[in-house]
Amino acid sequence: MTHAMEATIDVIIPALNEAEAIAKVIHDLPGERLRNIVVVDNGSEDKTAEVAAASGAVVLHQPIRGYGAACLMGIDYLKEQVEEPDVVVFIDGDYSDHPEELPMLVAPILDNSVDMVIGSRTLGKRTAGSLTPQQVFGNRLATVLLRWIYGYRFTDLGPFRAIRWSALVELGMKDMNYGWTVEMQIKAAKQGLRCTEVPVSYRQRIGTSKVSGTVKGSILAGYKILLTLFKYA
Repeated sequence: MTHAMEATIDVIIPALNEAEAIAKVIHDLPGERLRNIVVVDNGSEDKTAEVAAASGAVVLHQPIRGYGAACLMGIDYLKEQVEEPDVVVFIDGDYSDHPEELPMLVAPILDNSVDMVIGSRTLGKRTAGSLTPQQVFGNRLATVLLRWIYGYRFTDLGPFRAIRWSALVELGMKDMNYGWTVEMQIKAAKQGLRCTEVPVSYRQRIGTSKVSGTVKGSILAGYKILLTLFKYA
C-alpha cells in the first residue's frame, strides 16, 4: 500500500435525478485528498450530468438503470486509468451522507489495518426521519443474517463506504441493482477481508428516494437483498 500521504483516492457517485444535490456532494468532498470524482449518471431526466460536470466531476453515462450498474461502470472507468487508485470511496449523490467525513472513512485503510470500511448510519448521528422504518428494519434483518450465515458482524448496509482497490477488484462485483451493497459485504466476508465500520452522520436526503421513497421500491429492494444474502450461502 502506498504511504498514506501519497495514496490515490477516487470517488464513485451513482446518481439518478440528483441535480439539486450533486453539486453539494462534490463541493463538500475534501478535494485535496482526491484524484477522480466520478459521477455515473444513471439515465437522469434532469440536469444531474451538467451540474456534476460544472462542479468538476468526471461524468459517465450509464443508460441501464440500476445502482449496481452505475457503480460497475465507475469501476470499469477506473480500470482504464494509467494509474489505478489505492482506495475507492462510494457515496450517494443525494447529500444524505456527509462527504466531509471521507478522511475518517478511509483512515483505517490508509493505516493498513483493514481492507474495507462501512460508514455506519446506525452507529453515527442521524437526523429524525432520515432513515425510514422499512430501512431500519431491513438493515437490522440483513445484518443479522450476514452474521448468522457468513460470520461477519456489520450494523449497516450503508452506501458510504471505502475499499482498497485491489480488494475491490478481487471481489468480482456483479449485482446490477438493489443487491450491490450487501453483495460487497457478503463477498468481503467470504474472502476473509479485514473489515470495520466507522460511525457516520446521516440526514434527510434532498429530493425523493427512488427506493425507500416508494412502496414498490422498498419491496423490490428488500426482496433483492434477501435473495442476495441466500444466493452466496
